[in-house]
Amino acid sequence: MSNNRPPIEQQVTFLHARDLAETAVFYEHILGMKLVLDQGSCRIYASGGDAYLGFCQTLGAHMDTPPTTNHIVLTLVTPDVDGWHDYLVGQGVPIEKPPTLNEKFNIYQCFVRDPNGYLVELQTFLDPAWPGRR
Repeated sequence: MSNNRPPIEQQVTFLHARDLAETAVFYEHILGMKLVLDQGSCRIYASGGDAYLGFCQTLGAHMDTPPTTNHIVLTLVTPDVDGWHDYLVGQGVPIEKPPTLNEKFNIYQCFVRDPNGYLVELQTFLDPAWPGRR
């Protein structure tokens, strides 16, 4: 490995938002993510550490139609999947899949959909080898 490699200090995942205002309500008020930068047609949220989620009304002039959401999963790692499930139910968020042990991957998870149709997974890694596992 070369020591001349420039650093990568942060990570941002940008996704299309059908309705930026509705997206803002879900990520800011329901999930409680901090808005770190409002660029007008794009909003960027801190998702943990130096990772960020950005939602844009349009992702560029080359896109005539929004991307499909079928193969995208936003995974938010939490020590309290059950607590998130109960909170989201209380907020009126429909649950796609209630908290479940996934033995194959040694995780505990539940799923909801955001206003754009993206699948959002709330997950706890049960494997003690996962970095950051408490």
